[in-house]
Amino acid sequence: MTTLGTRALNRALLARQSLLERGERQAIELIEHLVGMQAQAPFPPYYGLWTRLRGSSPGQLSQLLLSRDVVRMVNLRGTVHQVSAADALPLRAFTQPVMDSDLKGNQQHTARLNGLDLGELAATASALLAGKPLSSAELGTELAARWPDREPTALVFAARNLLPLVQVPPRAVWGRSGQPTYALATDWLGTRTTRGPDAERLILRYLGAFGPASVRDVQTWCGLTRLGEVVERLRPRLRTFRTEDGVELFDLPDAPRPAEDTRAPVRFVPEYDNLLLSHADRSRVISQEDRRRIATRNGIVPGAFLVDGFVRGAWKIKRDKKTAALEIQPFRPLSKRDTASLAAEGRRLLTFAEVPGGEVRFLPS
Repeated sequence: MTTLGTRALNRALLARQSLLERGERQAIELIEHLVGMQAQAPFPPYYGLWTRLRGSSPGQLSQLLLSRDVVRMVNLRGTVHQVSAADALPLRAFTQPVMDSDLKGNQQHTARLNGLDLGELAATASALLAGKPLSSAELGTELAARWPDREPTALVFAARNLLPLVQVPPRAVWGRSGQPTYALATDWLGTRTTRGPDAERLILRYLGAFGPASVRDVQTWCGLTRLGEVVERLRPRLRTFRTEDGVELFDLPDAPRPAEDTRAPVRFVPEYDNLLLSHADRSRVISQEDRRRIATRNGIVPGAFLVDGFVRGAWKIKRDKKTAALEIQPFRPLSKRDTASLAAEGRRLLTFAEVPGGEVRFLPS
């Protein structure tokens, strides 16, 4: 069994994420290849597409949301993702156990739902949303009319976990603002049926975008447990490797695995990007030390920049009424060459972000 070191795993991941070289795919093709893009905040996916695709513009993703070819909904790890219409219901069905678990063990809301008939709540919410999207506040008010002794936010939490709901535009449309407004996925997408979740197919797709990976990596990506049996069924179709620590890895036989000395250009990766969230062992892209640097109590994952394929700092666009700047926070000193490369890429990022006259500003390491 071949051993793959950290750099070899890094280059394999970057190649599959279109981060070694920007791809020529259409935006929806990349979204499907990545099995969705985490979208806890409305706009990081726009930057995630920009950093991976040639000629990406904000209007491309906006149009996909408006045309309903892409939707925002809770699925992987119980978090909001932007996924294609074709993936929306299968992914939600695959990850429904995550939402079921959250209903039983959420520290904020579970106690407020004790004794409630969740089947009745799901049916009531479905009837309220039939053909009529409702904001979170509106849905909470309507549900509280039926259960006036319950906290409206807890009722909305339950409905979101019980039902496949999508957040409809203008939420997450570039240049516009909007509070989460929910519709039934079946209504919004115009379908009443969906095939059951195909766990084997989804895991193969995960490997195509994030492999080589261990069983624990697969489970971290989706939030499910006990997937070892599914991976074992796939073993005859896969190649196996091991890490330097002896952990078994699985991969598609013909997936790209570039040489570990392959050049990796600087890249800006947005907040919540799945590049940083989809492995149990994330050392292939970020060290444990730097992982602690970006960890926050409230689960916010900042934008990060890559140098030689690995996270070397954080970034954000800071705006006020008159100016805007891309602030780059290195975790350690950068070489002159890397600084120049980041500055050039940062200016391209500001152009994409439609920030005229914005400056690139390096903060002390």
